[in-house]
Amino acid sequence: MTLAASISHTTAWTIVIGLGLLWVALGIWWGRKAKNSEGFMLAGRNVGISLGAATAMATWVTSNTTMVAPLLAYEKGIWGMLAYASASFGLLLFAPLAFRIRKLLPDGVTAGDFFRLRYGRVGWAVFLVITLVYSITWLVTMAIAGGKLLEALGGIEYVHGMTLILGVCVLYTLFGGLYAVIGTDFIQSLIILVGIVFIGFEVLDHIDVATVHEHLTREQPALLDVMMPAALLAIFNNMLFGFGEVMHNNVWWSRAFAMREKIAPKAFFLSGVLWFPIPIAAGFIALCAGPLGVNVTDPGKVGPQVAEHVLGLAGLGQISGVIILIVLFCSMASSIDSLLAATSDLLVRDIYEGVFKQHLHPKKFRPVSATAIIVVSVIAWLLALSDLNIDVVLFSAGALVASLIWPVIAGLFWKRLNRGIVIAGIILGCAGGLYCYFEVQTYTGALVGAAVSMVFTIAARWIGAGPLDAIAES
Repeated sequence: MTLAASISHTTAWTIVIGLGLLWVALGIWWGRKAKNSEGFMLAGRNVGISLGAATAMATWVTSNTTMVAPLLAYEKGIWGMLAYASASFGLLLFAPLAFRIRKLLPDGVTAGDFFRLRYGRVGWAVFLVITLVYSITWLVTMAIAGGKLLEALGGIEYVHGMTLILGVCVLYTLFGGLYAVIGTDFIQSLIILVGIVFIGFEVLDHIDVATVHEHLTREQPALLDVMMPAALLAIFNNMLFGFGEVMHNNVWWSRAFAMREKIAPKAFFLSGVLWFPIPIAAGFIALCAGPLGVNVTDPGKVGPQVAEHVLGLAGLGQISGVIILIVLFCSMASSIDSLLAATSDLLVRDIYEGVFKQHLHPKKFRPVSATAIIVVSVIAWLLALSDLNIDVVLFSAGALVASLIWPVIAGLFWKRLNRGIVIAGIILGCAGGLYCYFEVQTYTGALVGAAVSMVFTIAARWIGAGPLDAIAES
């Protein structure tokens, strides 16, 4: 059984165009509130707990959650299923940090503001290189996944599908900025949760946990081995990947600045709690492939393939493909729009105004910001044309983001540090992690990056430490 043409070509185009028009219309509607740059970039710094938690959770529920989480469970078993879920700890840990961030930077706009003030222009430059590379990497994986899924589910040509989902997200982000992103994320999060819960109940209605366990014990006992080396590496690697991604990326910092000060910690904690069971549910669906007799032709699509099989058994026919397509389209859009907005903010605030020292008149903000959004999307589109393996593209960046975990925590709470040693640790952590990723084992990249950076950051606290007095409150 394959996913190819599970719904008709016409139906697929109707769904994606209909959803696209809905998101663009809502983006225009919510975008009316974006009267100035602060409204466009930070939604007026007045986001409440419902929208705050929903946008964080929806952004974290990427196509990687619905595609890679089942893949890890299918290949690595129980620990593989939990490995991806461990990324929720990043959101949970960021909750108390969000309060500290707002206290230190009450008027902050991007994560770059923090790195510039704490680690000087050299540290700021290193951060910008890492975060822009990672943001583009993440965006490219979303575009690739979107193109592949639309092609598999509805027969839409890869390039057309990838272009369509990027184009839709670009349009409503252009019109409404973070207001549009957060508003659409709220609706998308509801659709994702309802869809996954519905599919989960249908799976349990056709097969129980005991049957799955019995089949795995008999046919694939390695998937139940709690000491599987690769699975153990995966869980710690993914956990550190999640920590690094949340702590450094402007997607999360912009939300911390956009939420009301006392709301941000609660919203991030709630989003982490809500997100945690989603990859576990997606992973369990993948483990049901064998007991259900599903012929998995592509492990990378095992989640949607099993879901479609189960919904077919429920007598839903083509509707099963429609449900899966809607859920996956929302999961991709909720991440793409956030990346477009957050990355363009970095280009405008940190590159255009910071590096090139260009004064941005309020009347010129929207054209410059629009240009940044379009530039980011075009770069992602061009890179996505290569149709790379999304696992390789995504996890290769693990060493980069994990190398920033300890510098962020230290910069938030320590008053004295040797900036040079911290920066050296970031660079060596990135280099060492990338080497180990490509030459040793894929699940060692983030581990090595975080470990090297940690050693240097701790050393920076005691060797030639100087005051970090650029941020007034410490």
